Amino acid sequence: MAVNTWDRWQMARYNAYRWRYELSITKKIGLALGMAGLVGLAAQARIPLPWTPVPLTLQTLAVLLAGILLGKWWGGISLAFYAGLGAAGVPWFNGWQGGIGVFAGPTGGYIIGFIFAALFLGYFVDKYIRARSFLSMFGLMFVANFFLIYIPGLIQLRLWYGLAPGENPGLYALLSMGLLPFIAVDMIKLFVAAAATRGITPKKAYGSEVDIDKAANWRIP
Repeated sequence: MAVNTWDRWQMARYNAYRWRYELSITKKIGLALGMAGLVGLAAQARIPLPWTPVPLTLQTLAVLLAGILLGKWWGGISLAFYAGLGAAGVPWFNGWQGGIGVFAGPTGGYIIGFIFAALFLGYFVDKYIRARSFLSMFGLMFVANFFLIYIPGLIQLRLWYGLAPGENPGLYALLSMGLLPFIAVDMIKLFVAAAATRGITPKKAYGSEVDIDKAANWRIP
């Protein structure tokens, strides 16, 4: 019974990913909009920190999973919808905010980084079967989170402070507000997202993976 249950689960996740890979453009747009809404809901699970204008949220976990669930291009497109519709006034940025002014604020750069992170992860999960292992995905998510999200986030945070008279935070002060307080929680999020990827993604080709001939010989942890 256990073997049959496992086989059914393997087939179910394979069919789910093949289904979303083969969807029409219209349906992919619908899924991308739905994922953008989930990112917006995750943004409301927030803890304000007294020494920084950047809150602690669950948003990055949803962003990482957007690339995994929607794949090449469409994970990034879902976050582009999130950014674009939010700029147009949909109040789904953290704290139920909306409007173009959010991008000029302290968290605007992180939102731009979300798009890059989802594009990056979606590319790898659709292109390489080996990327769907826990260790591979944890490494990719580490790069996506701490480089593709935080670098534009810190740049915009510094520009925002530069507009205020007398505000000129140094590098350590900037990192203390925009990066260091979030590292421990982010590592937990990376672990959860990488483990989820290991569990839900199929370990055989459903599209145009380039490493299909090699994957049969791998033991994927």
